[in-house]
Amino acid sequence: MRGHDQPGDAMEFPRRRFVYLAAAAMAASALPRRGAALDYPTRPVRFIVPLAPGGGLDFVARLTSEYMSRAVGQQFYIENKLGAGGMIGIETAAKSAPDGYSVLITNDNVASAPHVLSVNTDFVRDLVPVIELSRQTLVLAVHNSFPVKSVAEFIAAAKARPGLSFATSGVGSNQHILAEWFAKTAGIKLEHVPYRGAGQAVNDLIAGHVLIGFLGPTALLPHYKTGTLRFLAQSSRARAQSMPEVPTLEEAGFKDVVLESWYGAFVPAGTPTAVIAYLNAEMARAMADAATRDSLLQTATEPVGGSAEEFGRVVRADSAKYARLAKELGIRIN
Repeated sequence: MRGHDQPGDAMEFPRRRFVYLAAAAMAASALPRRGAALDYPTRPVRFIVPLAPGGGLDFVARLTSEYMSRAVGQQFYIENKLGAGGMIGIETAAKSAPDGYSVLITNDNVASAPHVLSVNTDFVRDLVPVIELSRQTLVLAVHNSFPVKSVAEFIAAAKARPGLSFATSGVGSNQHILAEWFAKTAGIKLEHVPYRGAGQAVNDLIAGHVLIGFLGPTALLPHYKTGTLRFLAQSSRARAQSMPEVPTLEEAGFKDVVLESWYGAFVPAGTPTAVIAYLNAEMARAMADAATRDSLLQTATEPVGGSAEEFGRVVRADSAKYARLAKELGIRIN
């Protein structure tokens, strides 16, 4: 994953990213909201989200769709297409008509899952990156009935009780790979309990049906703040602005165990380049919008933006990293 600043520089994010987003917004403002030559969009646009409602991906997709519906004057709506670790939704998007009316909003499962699951889609061939919308840390969270308050205490408990169960949003997800990476590095054995999306995993963690989760923090933060859950660590290199008191895994002694989830947009191969450019510009505006940015930052999510080409490089680099980790960790589901 791309590195960020050192932990002590975490609070530098607002100034550093705001300058970038402001510049992106100014550049985007020079483009027409709907050019006569383009004539797009003239009907509702579907955002395909391959995971269940209630998680960070769904939150980012809904914020983006709400902004674009207001700004463009055409409806952008969400369709949650679940199953097979997100692969059903991803394959649905890849096989959709390349006309700009089906847009995949996904996380980096699109880069990780192909190295863990048997898939029917060549993502490099069948999907075209549009924009990196945002990035987010992951958290090691425990229910308050689980008597540990630090990573060191967690490892001691796991060594005393091998096979403790942990929840993620699905097999082959970045959360799954992070958990296996952490467990191997820590020398402990954990049992994976995959869910069909973050919403179900979060509900069971809050209820105490499962006591450990490697998950995105968006839906967990309110329960962390009320004390139902404890956050033992976060997986980014720098502490997220919205939870500066939570140490990183590196700070807990796990050097280079750094993994961040990204959320981005893709369209089917063959989509006109003018449509891709239009979607990139409008989504960049969404990420530069003050209200959208503030909503994201409150959930430990950092707006990004940038060009389609930049996002393509991120996707390829992360795919290579996940291929290496899946092989090293022996994670493969046929």
